[in-house]
Amino acid sequence: MATDAHGSTSGQSIDEPLSVESDDHLEDVTAEYDVVLVDFYADWCGPCQMLEPVLEGLADETDAVIAKVDVDEHQQLASAYGVRGVPTLVLFADGEQVEQHTGALSADRLRDLIERYTE
Repeated sequence: MATDAHGSTSGQSIDEPLSVESDDHLEDVTAEYDVVLVDFYADWCGPCQMLEPVLEGLADETDAVIAKVDVDEHQQLASAYGVRGVPTLVLFADGEQVEQHTGALSADRLRDLIERYTE
């Protein structure tokens, strides 16, 4: 069920969602890339499942890195970011948290958020 199909990264460009393995891994990702959209999700969450193809598309279409954090596996990490519901989307720009939204957002709204920080 919770198999990690996105565990491999290929070179510089990440054009598919990246699974976060630990607190340190998330810190490394947000420090290494200019714009990172972190999806705090759960496998049992319907809106999270609906958001999955949207995030996969954004990973491919935008300069942002899409990182995924399973809140059931990483409860302390979710708690550290004040995640109270899933999906929660946290946007980082230049290593700093700049946005946080709870609930599934449309592809256009997410693209606008990302583009605000990548231009």
